[in-house]
Amino acid sequence: MASLPLVDVSELARAGVRLVLVDRDNTCVPRDTGHAPAEVRAWLDAARAAGLSVCLVSNNFHTAEVAASAADLGCAVVDHAMKPSPFALRRAMRAAGARADETVMIGDQVFTDVLAGNLAGARTILVRPQSPSDLWYTHLLRALERLVLRDVEFLGEEGAKTGTGLT
Repeated sequence: MASLPLVDVSELARAGVRLVLVDRDNTCVPRDTGHAPAEVRAWLDAARAAGLSVCLVSNNFHTAEVAASAADLGCAVVDHAMKPSPFALRRAMRAAGARADETVMIGDQVFTDVLAGNLAGARTILVRPQSPSDLWYTHLLRALERLVLRDVEFLGEEGAKTGTGLT
């Protein structure tokens, strides 16, 4: 999927999703602004209106920033997630009372968000990062991602096929 707001909330609900785990940095909140765009806020509101629980799951170690974003977005939060380890995702699932097959992890990184979701047994959706701004070590992972994703078209981008992006 090209971005979080393009994920079809009604399709998630039809697919049996009860819990949406979302990454913070560059999925919900661009790294270069620190504030979620209106489209992301509207998407989160639509997810909650559809009866989905939403939890921010972030590797960010700035607890106060992550907690402020979660409060601002009206989400539960798990910080210091240490993705790709699946433990924080499993903790979020337990807290929400959702099974792995009822959970989707949405994030902008293959080697943290998608891998953590897969290891936790959840479905995953990869979105493009909102901003080119990243931490130095994330830039290294992005180089590997470009190799892995070189022929991948993101739904919602010009020329891409249609679909849900849910795997």
